[in-house]
Amino acid sequence: MTAHVHGQVQGVGFRWWTRSRALELGLVGSATNLADGRVLVVAEGAEPQVHALLDLLRSGDTPGRVDLVVERFDAPRGDLQGFVER
Repeated sequence: MTAHVHGQVQGVGFRWWTRSRALELGLVGSATNLADGRVLVVAEGAEPQVHALLDLLRSGDTPGRVDLVVERFDAPRGDLQGFVER
């Protein structure tokens, strides 16, 4: 899954929070600040856990404020290890 998270999501611990939730779910990938203020989340793993992370991103319980999450599902790359903040 690749998700662009819109809102007040930079400088509020959002990437750290996303990394923690992803690791709890057994996912690999990354959370990256983008120059336009969004955060790009890339997550791979079992489908139920990927959807659980997506639900968490939309839950209203994140740091900052999430206004919109736009996700895309592609075939897994399979070469990711761990979950990193960028």
